[in-house]
Amino acid sequence: MNAPQNPTTSQNSAVTVIGLGPMGQAMTRTLLDSGHPVTVWNRTAGRAAGVVADGATLAPTPAGAVEASDLVILSLTDYRAMYEVLGGATGSLAGRTLVNLSSDTPDRTREAARWAAGHGAAFLTGGVMVPAPMVGTEAAHVYYSGGGGEAARSHLETLAPLGTPRYLGEDPGLAQLMYQAQLAVFLTTLSALMHATAMLGTAGLKAGEALPELLAGADAIGAILRAGEEHPGAALDAGEHPGDLSTVTMMGATADHIVETSTSLGLDLALPLAVRAHYRRAIEDGHGGDNWTRIIDGIRGPRRADPASADRVIAAPAG
Repeated sequence: MNAPQNPTTSQNSAVTVIGLGPMGQAMTRTLLDSGHPVTVWNRTAGRAAGVVADGATLAPTPAGAVEASDLVILSLTDYRAMYEVLGGATGSLAGRTLVNLSSDTPDRTREAARWAAGHGAAFLTGGVMVPAPMVGTEAAHVYYSGGGGEAARSHLETLAPLGTPRYLGEDPGLAQLMYQAQLAVFLTTLSALMHATAMLGTAGLKAGEALPELLAGADAIGAILRAGEEHPGAALDAGEHPGDLSTVTMMGATADHIVETSTSLGLDLALPLAVRAHYRRAIEDGHGGDNWTRIIDGIRGPRRADPASADRVIAAPAG
């Protein structure tokens, strides 16, 4: 077994990438272009052909891939895949830093960090906030958290070519939480865009006509919210919801109209009903005259124990 070297942030430090989907391939090529020797491993070895042709080294096993570098990047489907891939390589983890860029829940991320620590490895969680084609561009940024010490966080310099690092703190679940929060905005927006496109399509507008208008509206949302509050979120933190612009009642009426229109058009109602429910709850709680931001109260809870919808548990291997 190769003994790990001292962590380094030099421009030519070795990096391992495990998982060669589109994101893993993009990260490998970006690191190669930045001068880093990169070792790769993938369950389907054929996926490595392109990056090997670009200069990466294909390891025969996960253990071999881990032993090739102090810094090991995981780009997998979820955290279960990490256990499956590294379960036979735990003896090689001591002294290395695992950077898991896979999507999962914050709780599973924290459990994974404990599992890695149990095998002597530092653990950084990461959330890449751009699609694969944008990795390594000026628009790319990556949230990180965890690390368990300065030695692991020093690797952020090596990771910087992938996207500007934004370190959130020691809690390994925090970067995952930020990633999921960003995806909540992203996925909801995608569904809203498709719902709106379907609405306009009933009047004969093609997607090529509708989407440019809808995207312009989506682009303007940030500016609209910033115009209403100099420091977005400050009033929420203070528990203030002044209803001098857009009240819950006014926005709730708009939500009613969207449901009625969608019903008349024969469209799926899942999204508009969910949105309307937020405003109706706030009105029922006596907050109709408050700003629309008051809907956050209903979103925050109270939490309800529902075994049927409880988060499935992925147990970390004992060994």
